[in-house]
Amino acid sequence: MPPAPRSPGFTAARQDPIAARSEPLFRLFTFYLRLLASRRFTAIRLSGIDTASLPRDRPLIIYGNHPSWWDPVLYLLLADRRFRGRPGFGPMEEAALGRYNFFRRLGIFGIDKTGSGGARRFLSVARHVLGHPGGPAGRLMIWVTAEGNFTDPRVRPVRLRPGIAHLAALLPEAMLVPLAIEYVFWNERRPELLVRFGTPLAPATGLRPADWTVRLEAALGETMDRLSVDAQARDPEKFERLPLGVLGFHGPRAAWRRLTRRRSGRPLVAPHGEDA
Repeated sequence: MPPAPRSPGFTAARQDPIAARSEPLFRLFTFYLRLLASRRFTAIRLSGIDTASLPRDRPLIIYGNHPSWWDPVLYLLLADRRFRGRPGFGPMEEAALGRYNFFRRLGIFGIDKTGSGGARRFLSVARHVLGHPGGPAGRLMIWVTAEGNFTDPRVRPVRLRPGIAHLAALLPEAMLVPLAIEYVFWNERRPELLVRFGTPLAPATGLRPADWTVRLEAALGETMDRLSVDAQARDPEKFERLPLGVLGFHGPRAAWRRLTRRRSGRPLVAPHGEDA
């Protein structure tokens, strides 16, 4: 892959994603997504490293597996709930982005996956974003579904598209954090959305993209394996629940159960391991 040009070459059709992003629109849209997620999932549960411990003075790349259509939605929710004030950006196929143009206002930028121009575009924009000084909450971020296509989380070995390794080789000062995702059914009719933030990769200079590929795939595979073990344990105590800040279905239902049981004098027993 040829080296990325120094300038992203923004045009009227391909705006600077930093200038295009709107924080008020992002906050409004993620509020809608929190409502949506509270109705579609029993919970979003987190494990792994404490994201608050990640240094703010280094650009950040979160790269993950890609098991579902919900993954970009999850990225937006995590950005809102765990990295608020630290703007994040991510690629999307240009053809799809053209149908949902307002996504550009959320930090999404378009790439063409069909040719080498898309890879160069990704590297140019990512370098532009990650080279920005950021603000009080920290340097800017890139979120990437690094497998590229939908892939079952049990598939091994993990295989990533080459762009993320080239980006790591170009920006050794960036911190890369693997992110494992699974969607599982436990005791409720709605699925659990399980997430694990892996150990950040140690800084390294002088590595070729091929060397980075080995490191990135191994780190993500290990993170996915650990999440799989916790998913099979079916133990919510192994996770921290991501607060969505809205009352989902369980909130009103649990409140009504408490009220009716209290009035009848009967003990309250939460079904399927729910909190009473």
